[in-house]
Amino acid sequence: MIDDEYTELMSFVVLLAAPRGFCAGVERAIRTVELALDNRALGDERPVYVRHEIVHNKVVVDDLRARGAVFVEDTEEIPVGATAVYSAHGVSPTVREEANARNLVTLDATCPLVSRVHAAVLRYASRGYTILFVGHAGHPEVEGVMGEAPNHVKLIQTVADADSVAIEDPSKVAYATQTTLSVDDVSAIVERLRQRVPLMVGPEAGDVCYATTNRQEAVRALVQQHNADVVLVLGSPNSSNSNRLREVAEQSGARAYLLGRAAELDPVWLHAAKRVGITAGASTPEHLVQALVDCLRSLGASEVQTVETRVEDVFFAPPPLRC
Repeated sequence: MIDDEYTELMSFVVLLAAPRGFCAGVERAIRTVELALDNRALGDERPVYVRHEIVHNKVVVDDLRARGAVFVEDTEEIPVGATAVYSAHGVSPTVREEANARNLVTLDATCPLVSRVHAAVLRYASRGYTILFVGHAGHPEVEGVMGEAPNHVKLIQTVADADSVAIEDPSKVAYATQTTLSVDDVSAIVERLRQRVPLMVGPEAGDVCYATTNRQEAVRALVQQHNADVVLVLGSPNSSNSNRLREVAEQSGARAYLLGRAAELDPVWLHAAKRVGITAGASTPEHLVQALVDCLRSLGASEVQTVETRVEDVFFAPPPLRC
C-alpha cells in the first residue's frame, strides 16, 4: 500500500538505459519457438517441447506456454517423435544423443555466441589442452559447454579458484568463459590465471557477449555519468546477466534492485532518489520496461530521459524448421 503523503513528496527523473532488454540471441530463440508453434498450427500435429526455459524470463516463458509450448527439464519427459527446441543456453552432446535416441525433431535455438564457445572448447580439447572455463556452477550454459569435453574442462568461479586450480601442463592451457558474466569479474579471474600460466591461450576479446558487455556499460553510465541514485533492473531471479546488471549498478555506487515486473516495485526503494535508472536483462521484453515507466510516473517521475551508450544492430536468423 503506497502512502499518499509519501508519494506526494517524491519527485525524480527516470533515466532509461540504452541498450537494454532483448539481445539478438534471445530474439532468435523466442522466434524459433514461435515458428515451431506456427508450423503446428498449419497442420504439423507434433507437440512442441522446449528443453529448459527458452530464455530466463518468466513472462516470456508463460507467454509461450499459453500459446502451446511445453517446457521440460529432462529429455526423457519429451514423448518419442515430438518436436524439441533447445534453449538459448545450449546443451551438451549427451542431451543431443538422448534426443536422437527418442527420435525427436530438434530445433537448436542455442545463441550463436554460445555455440562459438562450444566450438572453441572442442577445438582446444582435440589438441590435448586443459580448458579453464570461467562460469557459474549449475547454469545451463556452463553445463552445456563443460559437457563437450568433461575430461578436459575445469570450472573456475572465483579468483580463489584461479589461485588453487591444478595445472598439469602449463604449456597446454586454454580458457573460455560463460557469455553472461560480469566483465570486471572475468577480467580479474583471467588476469590471475595469466599470472599463473603465462602461456595460456584464449579469446583476445573474451567470451562475454556483446549484449552483456553493452548493458553493463550502459548501467555504469547511468550511475557514474548521469548520477542515478537508484537503478531498477528488470529481469528474472535466475537470469545471470540480469543479476550481473544489479551487481554492476551497486559497484558503481547506486542502490540497485532486481524485479520481474512493475508490480514488484517497492516505493520505499525510491526514498530520497532524484534520478532513477532503469535497465533490463537481455531476456526481458520491452513492454515490461514501459509498464515500469508508467508505474514510476504514477509515483512522481517528472521526466523520462534515454541514456544511449551504444547502438546495436546484431541479428541472428532462426534455424530452419525440420519436417
